[in-house]
Amino acid sequence: GSMNILMEKTRYAHYNINYHLVWIPKYRRKVLVGTIKADLETAIHEIAEKLEVKIESLEVQPDHIHLFVSAPPRYSPANLINAFKGATSKRLRNKYPYLKSLPSMWTKTYYAGTAGNVSAEVIKRYIEECQG
Repeated sequence: GSMNILMEKTRYAHYNINYHLVWIPKYRRKVLVGTIKADLETAIHEIAEKLEVKIESLEVQPDHIHLFVSAPPRYSPANLINAFKGATSKRLRNKYPYLKSLPSMWTKTYYAGTAGNVSAEVIKRYIEECQG
């Protein structure tokens, strides 16, 4: 579909800055299912609200998260990914003790892109490369 050129506003900036952010759980564990998936989605929405980041779409698969956001210019993609990964990890590990046995919830890597659509193919390649 065509990108809607919808401008967001902060006090000082009008902006249209969108990022695709993809990250994956450690050890190829298919942990992002059931109540964990539901809690993760809720957490991501709450974090976005706190950051004043608009979620355009969110897809949680058992082996990856694909988040498409519109973000104020003050954030770099690295800021965003660290905020989402850090807060979700903390929350899920507190709620699900068995996740604490994993040294960390997410791998250190992430994919960030700004272009139009990110195909399933790109995501698949990223996951495969990260998992070596």
